[in-house]
Amino acid sequence: MIQGEKRVKMSINKGRYYFAVLPLLALQSLPAGAYPEFQQFVEKNSHRTVNCAMCHVNENGPVGDGKGQIGSLTPDEMKLLNQARTALDPGVAVESPILNKFGNEIIKAVGKKTFVKIKADPGRLAELLPQTSDLDGDGIPDAKEYLDGTDPLNKFHGDPGKLFFQNLSRYRMHIVLAVIAVLSMNYGLLHLVRAISILQNGKSTTS
Repeated sequence: MIQGEKRVKMSINKGRYYFAVLPLLALQSLPAGAYPEFQQFVEKNSHRTVNCAMCHVNENGPVGDGKGQIGSLTPDEMKLLNQARTALDPGVAVESPILNKFGNEIIKAVGKKTFVKIKADPGRLAELLPQTSDLDGDGIPDAKEYLDGTDPLNKFHGDPGKLFFQNLSRYRMHIVLAVIAVLSMNYGLLHLVRAISILQNGKSTTS
C-alpha cells in the first residue's frame, strides 16, 4: 500500500515537472530565427530590401553550415545559443552566436517570450526597444533604423535625410568655423587684390 502511494506521488510530481517545463521546451524548440514576419514588416514599412543580416551574423539566416549558422557552431557556441533561447524575460544579457549585436540587444530588451509574442505585430518591436539605444553611434536610434530598414550597426548606412541633419547638428561648430575661415580668407584676398591694384595704378601715374 505504501509503495503504491509512493508511485502515485512520484507520478504526480513528474506530471507537475513536465507541466512546468513544457512552455520552456516549446520555446526552445522553436526554429532559431524563423521569424520572417519582422523582415516582411520592415520591407513593407521602409520600402527597402532587407535580409537576415539586420539581426543575424549570417545574411542568409541561422540555418546552414556557414559562419554564424547552427551547423557550424562549436559545443561552446551551442551552449551560448541555448542560454539565449532561455532568456525569456527582458534584462538578460545574451551572446547568441547566430545573432549580431543588434539581435542580441533585441533579446535583452524585450525577452524571448515577448519577441515570439509580438511577431503577430512586428511594429511593436520599435516601441519596446530602448529609444536612446544607438549601437552604431550615427545619431539615429536603433528603433528608428529598424523602422527605416537601415543597418543599426553601420554608421554610414541610414536614411540620407536623417543622417544629413544629424551630422549638421553634430558638426555645426566645425561648419561655422569653416565658414568664418572661408569668409576671412576671401576678405583678405579681396584686400590684397585691391592693394596690388592701387600699387599698379600708382606706378602707372608716376611713369
